[in-house]
Amino acid sequence: QVQLVESGGGLVQAGGSLRLSCTASARTFSSIAVGWFRQAPGKEREFVGRISWRGGSTYYADSVKGRFTISRDNAKNTVYLQMNSLNPEDTAVYYCANALGAIATPRPADYGSWGQGTQVTVSS
Repeated sequence: QVQLVESGGGLVQAGGSLRLSCTASARTFSSIAVGWFRQAPGKEREFVGRISWRGGSTYYADSVKGRFTISRDNAKNTVYLQMNSLNPEDTAVYYCANALGAIATPRPADYGSWGQGTQVTVSS
């Protein structure tokens, strides 16, 4: 089973940027679509975006479209989440997970092998 580890979180001021990484333990990761999610305190886990296994297809939640970009480097078994123009509403623990099926969906139940998450805090 693939194990995923997120990194790159931290504290940033509103308007700033961060890049998160999601690194996998297995080479099979390069054949798997990956999703990013986030969860703020007291809220449900929310879909952020997804990238296909080759990286040629991405889609994003409306709340981050135009500000966040997902990319991947399969040679490094790593998927990235570049976050720009951050605002306090982006504060959350960010998770990556591998897609369990071929159909791109925003439902957390359609993803597995969740990482432990990385905290992103945006100050106003």
